[in-house]
This record gives sequence, structure tokens and C-alpha cells, in this order.
Amino acid sequence: MLGLLGGVVMNTDVPANPSQDPSVNPNHDIVDVQNTDCCIVGGGPAGAILSLLLARQGISVILLEAHKDFDRDFRGDTIHPSVMEIMEELGLSDRLLQLPHAKMRQIQVQTPQDTITLADFSHLKTRYPYITMLPQVKFLEFITEQARQYPNFQLLMGANVQELIIENGVIQGIRYRGHGGWHEIRAILTVGADGRHSKLRQLGDFTSIETSPPMDVLWFRLPRHAGDPEAGMGRFGQGHILAMLNRGDEWQIAYVIPKGGYQQLRATGLEVLKKSVVEIVPEFSQRISNLHDWSQVAFLSVESSRVKHWYRPGLLLIGDAAHIMSPVGGVGINYAIQDAVVAANILSKPLQNKHVELSDLAKVQRQRELPTRIIQGFQTFIQKQIFAPILSSNRAFVPPLLLRLPILRDLPARLIALGVFPVHVQGSGE
Repeated sequence: MLGLLGGVVMNTDVPANPSQDPSVNPNHDIVDVQNTDCCIVGGGPAGAILSLLLARQGISVILLEAHKDFDRDFRGDTIHPSVMEIMEELGLSDRLLQLPHAKMRQIQVQTPQDTITLADFSHLKTRYPYITMLPQVKFLEFITEQARQYPNFQLLMGANVQELIIENGVIQGIRYRGHGGWHEIRAILTVGADGRHSKLRQLGDFTSIETSPPMDVLWFRLPRHAGDPEAGMGRFGQGHILAMLNRGDEWQIAYVIPKGGYQQLRATGLEVLKKSVVEIVPEFSQRISNLHDWSQVAFLSVESSRVKHWYRPGLLLIGDAAHIMSPVGGVGINYAIQDAVVAANILSKPLQNKHVELSDLAKVQRQRELPTRIIQGFQTFIQKQIFAPILSSNRAFVPPLLLRLPILRDLPARLIALGVFPVHVQGSGE
């Protein structure tokens, strides 16, 4: 499978002849061609952090984001202690915490019978024993503003990547549309950090290993009043699951439904959904009128998968592009950022030397695949052992053994807050 070509180990799964690859169309009228060390596609947390880390090392980076701004609704807004420790290593944690935010020190669920703590972060050995609730748009603006301090960093918004440039079986960059036409970026390394619907995963013809989560999620917002609790909380009712996340003057609501049940629920009408929400959270009875149209409800088809190989010659996938996470625990952002840190640690030197081998890309996957598989296994356990029984019956919730034994009680908090293995930034780059 492996051979060496032009400083990059060949992977024979990639077509050797670009004229035979449908992703390559050299007949476009190209407005301009840019060259860079690393082209990163996707301006989410993984792409933004990787851009900053590489720029600090003197590596030329172009970050592409398909949207014209970072402001999308219902993005994950949780920054876990693992990421705060990375921010501290970068000297940015104090400045980041100057932005308006809330702190979640526990994850609790309220049932008709009791209030149960699923995760308590206060016992963890970290300077940040809480989940920071910060709008992702603010986080991304903050990180890219730090990256802009380096002249070798460039951010292109509204850049819609359409094609890979493949020459002799090696990916040499991308072509994108936007800013008045077609553009070409040639790079030593292209990184796909473009999320769960990754265009680069599609263009690279990566094979995914998928599981079948038993649930989907509806997202919507309701007003948050003075006197409401600061921390979010889950509610387990008979046959229903709802989570409340603090978004300042609003609650972001996650209403969990059985997999495939969205169309049936929608057919019964919005009033049925509203009635169910009030049954679970009676204090919303005067606020539910703010939900008056299905256009206010976002549907998330919950997935959990990972690609078999995260890399091809000249191309690496990280974050949700490489492994789609369930929303359980809100860990997707944090694992994506840890991917970015590991990628920067491993690839900075090869990029500085203008010479990236496939073995370098494989090393990124080796370091990150096991933690990803472990956390996905943990999410599967929660989904099957806690969520599925609640959604499929009217039985009262009984905490699993994992949450009742003192020796195991801190395990969920550690997995959610810090991940499986600690990840640290290597070198100051200053």
C-alpha cells in the first residue's frame, strides 16, 4: 500500500492520473493561484486552532471558510477544561475569559423523583473545573484575531471549496469558488476541518465506519429569566429527554426524540411538541408561546462515525471531518481542538522543512484514533443504557452502576472535561 513519491508516501487508493479523477477539472477560468505551506478548509474550532498554532511556528497558512461570517445558530458553545488548559499554554486563557460567558460546574438531570448528578467537574485536578459556556462565534472570532497577528496567516471567508488538485496521485491543494470566480490554492498539505458534512471527505472518497445512535435532537430557544439557574440542566420525563443550556438571555433547548421520529412528531403539530416541553419543564408554561413556528426548530440527525483512514497523500482530515461525534457530553469541539493540537505538534517541523510524508499524517491518526474510539464508545454507552430506555418506555430513570459506585463516579466527568489522554502544545512558537 505504501510507496514513496516526491517526499510523500503514496497511497494507491488515490487515482494516479488526475485526468481520470472526476474531482479535477482544469478547464475553469482561474482568477488567481496562491501558494502556501498549509491550506486548511473549514473555519470551525479545529481549523481555527490549527491555523493559529501553525502560524505561530512561522508556517504560511490559508484558512478557508465557506460562510461569510462565523455566526451560525445552534453551534456547540461548550469549551471544556482540556481546551482551557490549551488556551493557558498559549497565554490566551485570561483574555478569553474576559468575554461574556457562564460556567457549568456540574451536569445534573432532574427527574420526577429526584435530581441526579451525572458529572461533577469540581473534583478534577485542573485550574478550570467547569465547562465554559461561550458562544462559538465569539470563540472563533477571538482565535482568528490572534492568528491575524502573524503575517503568514490569511483567512478567506465565503470560499466554497469545490475540487481537489491531484497530480501523480498526490493532493496538491484545492480549487474554490467565491470572490468573483474560481481560485486555486496550492499547498504542501491540505487539511480538511470542514465538519460533519465535510466536502473534503467527500472529494477524497474516504470510507466511514458508522454506528447507529438511537436518537435525534430538536434545537430551539426560549427566554431565560432573572432568577433562573445559571447552570444548564437536563430533564428526564416519562418517555422524554430535554436539556437546557445557558445562552445569556435565552435557554438553548435540546429536545431528544427517538431516531427517525421527527417526521411523525412534525405531522402531529407544533402544539404537541410545546405541550410535551411544558410537561417536562412546567416553568416554561408562560414562555412556550415564544415558539410559534417550525422554522424556529432546528433538526439534528445524530450520527457517530469515523473514517477508516484520516489521510491521503497531501491531505489530512481532523475533527468532525474525520470522526462525527454524537452531541452526548458536548465533547465534539474539544476533541476536534485536541486533533488540531496533535496535528500541529507532529506536522510543524515537516511543514517548516517543506516535506510532509504520509507517515507523518498517519502518526496524527495513531495518536488521536484511540481517544476518539473510547469517547465514542462512552457516548454509545450513555445513548443505549440511559437515553434509549427513557425514550422507549415510561419507566423511572435508574442511574447505571457507573454513576452509583464511588470509585467510578468521577469517570464521566473526566472523560467529558479532559478527554482520554492529555494533549499539550509543544513549543511556544514566539
